[in-house]
Amino acid sequence: MATQKNKLYYGDNLDVLRRYVKDETVDLIYLDPPFNSRQDYNVLFAEKDGSQSSSQIRAFEDTWEWNIDAQRAYEEIVERGDRVGDALRAFKTFLFNSDMMAYLAMMAPRLVELRRVLKGTGSIYLHCDPTASHYLKILMDAVFQPQNFKNEVIWKRTSSHSAAKRWGDIHDTILFYAKGSVWTWNEVLVAHTEEYSARYKNTDDLGRPWADDNLTAPGVRHGDSGSVWRGFDVTAKASHWKVNTKTIEGIVGIPAATKMSTTQKLDLLDSEGFIHWPRGGKGFPRFKRFLSKGSHIQDIVSDIPPINSQAQERLGYPTQKPEALLERILKASSNEGDLVLDPFCGCGTTVQVAQRLNRRWIGIDITHLAIGLIKKRLNDAFGPEIKSTYEVIGEPTDYTGAAALAAEDKYQFQWWALGQVGARPADQKKGADRGIDGRLYFHDDDSGKSKQIIFSVKAGGVSVPQVRDLRGVLEREKAEIGVFISFEEPTKPMLKEAAEAGFYKGGPLDQLVYPRIQILTIQQVIDGRQPEYPARRDATFKKAPRSRPAAAENLTLPLGLE
Repeated sequence: MATQKNKLYYGDNLDVLRRYVKDETVDLIYLDPPFNSRQDYNVLFAEKDGSQSSSQIRAFEDTWEWNIDAQRAYEEIVERGDRVGDALRAFKTFLFNSDMMAYLAMMAPRLVELRRVLKGTGSIYLHCDPTASHYLKILMDAVFQPQNFKNEVIWKRTSSHSAAKRWGDIHDTILFYAKGSVWTWNEVLVAHTEEYSARYKNTDDLGRPWADDNLTAPGVRHGDSGSVWRGFDVTAKASHWKVNTKTIEGIVGIPAATKMSTTQKLDLLDSEGFIHWPRGGKGFPRFKRFLSKGSHIQDIVSDIPPINSQAQERLGYPTQKPEALLERILKASSNEGDLVLDPFCGCGTTVQVAQRLNRRWIGIDITHLAIGLIKKRLNDAFGPEIKSTYEVIGEPTDYTGAAALAAEDKYQFQWWALGQVGARPADQKKGADRGIDGRLYFHDDDSGKSKQIIFSVKAGGVSVPQVRDLRGVLEREKAEIGVFISFEEPTKPMLKEAAEAGFYKGGPLDQLVYPRIQILTIQQVIDGRQPEYPARRDATFKKAPRSRPAAAENLTLPLGLE
């Protein structure tokens, strides 16, 4: 039986969920939706010399306003007549037709759909910040039921933040809900701090660090836990024997452990080397607590830093979260082969981590910019063979689809076309492109200096002056190659104009010659035709680090360790 391919969808996630994702098929959902912070989130790109600059494009506008779409979303949920509708009505009594109300009206139907597609044993993690976390918590209670709330996980996303006349805001909130009373959960361990490990000053014959701990607890008991054991009368010190149940269960199993008396458990601990006898018989025996491989994950995450400007995994995409955070969530709440869904997948961190951890995945995003970045990220991380493991749904696959996208949204069309040839878009600001729709950088020598390809994408009619303009841009930008992408077949005068631009000779790594002006049609791009340039050493986007295969997951504590 063939393995079902992973899916990467371009489109509105509400529409995609309703059209393509079946009921109760997803094991784990992670979503990091816009926070209604009224910001424009931009993707920053390095300049030709490698410096960070104002060269950027808007990935998405995080601004929500009450309009006819918000009203329709609100009415759709309210007319359901359930707890979710009740919650939205309550919100509207004090939020009125505000931006926050529009945001909640947008989120409500999506959360309803996410619950529908989640398996009965599935879980959902909603990543948000204090701007909307309190509202989203109430909305999640309405959708998933209050009893299915499991954690409010606090992620310390930065070490410090200067704020005028208020506490520095340094955390995000992740709301963790299960769908039902039984959900997937794996023990995940994190490395102990040096301070904690330093408490384990002793070692046994096998070199295992251990620290002594009480075998007694305050209070007299008259049953077996108050019995004299090995000559030690525990009641004489107004105490009773306290046995580490988990260690006993680890030795003999839970069923057998429940049938054992306290003194039998003490005998077992002694025979297995878990009792420390003070020298000379002075003092009560103590429990040997061995240092485990790690601590259980807690609901305050302070050991995973944000992605800094020098991080290898940093791709320059707004709201990008560290892979370590997603890895912890996926390991805790899913197993190999499970299906993971991210309906706001951005630059694809969830998708990449799921692939590396041998999970199946679905990613959804509403911009072709994000889809293009994810495709390149997967290729960089796993190699060209990764393309055979997933399919992209919603991208134009023929001339008619490309024309429809161009008519619908100029920028989405440009992002799609540039993504097909591995280029990144230029600045979107009005009048800022100066005849440049996209750029691609490459290296063809050992100087470290980037060479540049300029792209001009035309959705309408084409003419000789447009090719001549591109030649002028090459001279102005001192670029090596220019590529003209058009819907229409180039005319002979256009081809002549392009030919007159001459050739670019590759460096010592290549030593071939390439037309300085190249004309590609949309049909050629769809058919897989690529620009010709030296050595194929692409430096356009920051390359995602190569992913290593996931190590076998050992999610349980070793015997007798905790």
